[in-house]
Amino acid sequence: MKKITRITGLKGTLRVPGDKSISHRAIMFGSLAEGTTTIHGFLKGADCLSTIDCFRKMGISIEEKEDTIYVHGKGLHGLHKPEETLDVGNSGTTTRLISGILAGQNFDTVLSGDASLNSRPMGRIMKPLSMMGADIISIHDTGCAPLSIKGRSLNVIHYDSPVASAQVKSCVLLAGLYANGKTSVTEPALSRDHTERMLRSFGANIVSDKNTCTITPPETLHGQHIEVPGDISSAAFFIVAALITPNSEIIINNVGINDTRAGILKVCQDMGANITLLNAREEGGEPVADLLVKTSSLRGTIVEGDIIPALIDELPVIALMACFAKGQTIIKDAHELRVKESDRIAIMTENLGAMGADIIDTEDGFIINSRSNNTIPTLYGTNINCSMDHRIAMTFAVAGLNADGETIITDSDCVDVSYPGFFTQLEQLFSQNQSQKDSESTLPLVAFQVPHHQKTQFLSS
Repeated sequence: MKKITRITGLKGTLRVPGDKSISHRAIMFGSLAEGTTTIHGFLKGADCLSTIDCFRKMGISIEEKEDTIYVHGKGLHGLHKPEETLDVGNSGTTTRLISGILAGQNFDTVLSGDASLNSRPMGRIMKPLSMMGADIISIHDTGCAPLSIKGRSLNVIHYDSPVASAQVKSCVLLAGLYANGKTSVTEPALSRDHTERMLRSFGANIVSDKNTCTITPPETLHGQHIEVPGDISSAAFFIVAALITPNSEIIINNVGINDTRAGILKVCQDMGANITLLNAREEGGEPVADLLVKTSSLRGTIVEGDIIPALIDELPVIALMACFAKGQTIIKDAHELRVKESDRIAIMTENLGAMGADIIDTEDGFIINSRSNNTIPTLYGTNINCSMDHRIAMTFAVAGLNADGETIITDSDCVDVSYPGFFTQLEQLFSQNQSQKDSESTLPLVAFQVPHHQKTQFLSS
């Protein structure tokens, strides 16, 4: 349980944990590669540790030395039948991606997770895998895990996905590693492309053409060195915290800004946020930058359409940010929020409403209003039940910093799924500011001195 009260002035520099999506994939692809894959910046959250556990149970040696993970791959056909059910914990990414891999093996497996995971829909991957000839069933006939997967040879398909989902796309592409020809996936909008980028670096033949991706089964994948950038889904909470908390100025180092993932930066720009990208660069095929974020006067906007897949995980904290914007914000086309770790539309509406926000839930999003174009409603602390959803807990921690009274997050431990050190880092940003005040220092936060040859991109508008 965490108790949070209003503050002002978040100051300091921080580094968020490694990207969750990239960490999952680095373990999986390294296991299927020949040779050793080294991973620096790996996210040691519960979900990614579930992926490690699954591959260890299939005979892959995975070591940790200091800050580096070593995956000793055994090739595309080197996995062994596990002696027990593969426990995916609460990780939907593990479940959906590994299903594509398991469908093409020469052994049978069972996947199962915790109660929350086993209530999440898996039909969206079961359908295309079945079209490829996979033998995959929901053991309890619910369309959810536990899943029984009997490995066999797979056929090629061109799958027109009804949803823009990186997990669905990745599942089909990974099954395509074991198919008898070219496998293609077309999405209604382009979802995050970490799978395509990383598989190419491992030596896979993947061609992307607009919203269609095609993979040709390779002879082998080759072990790589992976630098995992900071997860923008984790950075999002600090971005919003700095934007809405008065007298704040922070720097978030080494954040991944992949266009298929960083939709929150576009939304912040549309809302008038003061964010500067410093030292923009590319590391391991992924674009990266340092983010300078300052308290901003925000305005309402509309979040819809093709940008939704690029910020689906950040929509809860974007909804919170909208509570501090003048005018109306509409978020739509986000029905996917209903089938995450919780029904995020329902739980955000319930909890923000309890704090005094003017928020209405719709079938596929929210409508959020300020009281007028010139005033922003005051939020009030309350008891928050997050339904054990890590992103909801972190969102309301940020809300509590900007609410009158006391905000109590009863199931705050759930943040460990993706961000074990979240509350510690949040407290440090306030502590750094308090230390400045206590020492009577008049110096502002020292920002990066960007060399002239480095490109600086301003997002404020």
